[in-house]
Amino acid sequence: MALRFVGKDPESGDHGSPAVWVDEETRDLVIQGWIADAQTQSSCVDEVARPDHEAVVRVPKRLIPLLREAIDVAELD
Repeated sequence: MALRFVGKDPESGDHGSPAVWVDEETRDLVIQGWIADAQTQSSCVDEVARPDHEAVVRVPKRLIPLLREAIDVAELD
């Protein structure tokens, strides 16, 4: 698996989160973010069941430009 690093939160300083990568083989997005608080997780589970192998993460709005870039990369043939 080869991951292409797209970028990290510009306000995270020396800390590495949140961040986004693109899997160059599958074109999946790989996102590192904050573990959502209990209230957020509960609200999400009200809408969609969360299996044990999944997590609810929160990504700040300032990462949206990097997510757009990652989506553009993922859509390349």
